Amino acid sequence: MTLEPEEMSVVEHLTELRRRIIYVLIVFVVGLIGGLFVAKPIYLYLIHADHAQGFVLHAFSFWDGIGMYMKIAMAVSLTVSLPFIVYQLWAFISPGLRQVERSAALRYVPYVFILFLLGIAFAYYIVFPMALSFTISITRGMGLEETYGIAQYFSFMFSLVIPLALLFELPLLVMFLTKLRILNPLRLRKMRRYAYFALVFIAVVITPPDFISDFLVTIPLLVLYEFSVFLSAFVYRKQLAMDNEREARYVRKE
Repeated sequence: MTLEPEEMSVVEHLTELRRRIIYVLIVFVVGLIGGLFVAKPIYLYLIHADHAQGFVLHAFSFWDGIGMYMKIAMAVSLTVSLPFIVYQLWAFISPGLRQVERSAALRYVPYVFILFLLGIAFAYYIVFPMALSFTISITRGMGLEETYGIAQYFSFMFSLVIPLALLFELPLLVMFLTKLRILNPLRLRKMRRYAYFALVFIAVVITPPDFISDFLVTIPLLVLYEFSVFLSAFVYRKQLAMDNEREARYVRKE
């Protein structure tokens, strides 16, 4: 008899998760459709950028043009729907949070969009041009004839821009986990060497195989981690102050 309510609660939990995943998929598909309408002006802006000049892009298959539009539309849809995805994640776990934690975590949602845009801007305007320039210089230094495909160009771009934009959410994630008391600045400082190693590994994986690109990505990631530690300490101090105030009120009542 005691197991039935638990089984029902698990079923309801999974049903709630499925419902929110469906919401996310609907918003993502709507964003994808909207992204197709703005794919052409975005494409024209990207291919007329300064670092896209100097070489001609080719289509090597009938699907290259469609695939390129779909990649742009998916990037637009991810950018637009990311705050909604985070909100749905918050709504799913919020019943297990206290009211103070729920209201505080909800305030983080708009900053997801801002940090993602900052990550896109940093990756596209700083990392991508330098990585592209380096790879082209190597190709020309080897005396190879350049024939670049439109699909390869955009795949190279998105493989740098999207992962970096997502990694820019690290400070917000750390603040949220600190608010849930899963992380704290003391723990983050103890695991600094492992975090540095993981961030360097991520930078090497998502960038072209050259030192310049690795360096350009690694340094901002390490700065983001230290900034995350600072934000975690800020949240943690407020938590300690609230705990001390609550304990003082409890002592006075006794």
